[in-house]
Amino acid sequence: MASTNSWTLEFESPVEAPRLFRAAVLDWHTLAPKLAPHIVASAHTVEGEGNIGSVRQFNFTSAMPFSLMKEKLEFLDENKCECKSTLIEGGGIGTAIETATSHIKVEPTASGGSVVKVESTYKLLPGVEVKDEITKAKDSVTAIFKGAEVYLIANPDAYI
Repeated sequence: MASTNSWTLEFESPVEAPRLFRAAVLDWHTLAPKLAPHIVASAHTVEGEGNIGSVRQFNFTSAMPFSLMKEKLEFLDENKCECKSTLIEGGGIGTAIETATSHIKVEPTASGGSVVKVESTYKLLPGVEVKDEITKAKDSVTAIFKGAEVYLIANPDAYI
């Protein structure tokens, strides 16, 4: 029987919460192919324009174990730098994973930076076991935010 599992990730960034959220979450489909071309070959919005129900597709290079991933935005509160999305195609859906959702919240810190909090919940297909995939998933999410962070520090006028 398939079970529902989850993992969490939390780390700090010196970048302000709204800027980091806009770059690493809302506009990542635009930045990813520029900042991580060795992983993301291309990305675009399939449906909608960043509102609830919109769908983004990321096409990956051979560096990833799957060629694409489509995610649907289920909840968005830009003022609170928070969103939830569901993986609807690719990324292991149908081969290892039955369902997967991510909840991302970027909170401001007293120092002017931010704390990134990610919770991912997934249901594996019957008979599937996870080994190092969770570590890879956490590393990937961290790399996205750290890539955006480096970009934002180097470009202080971006995403103001």
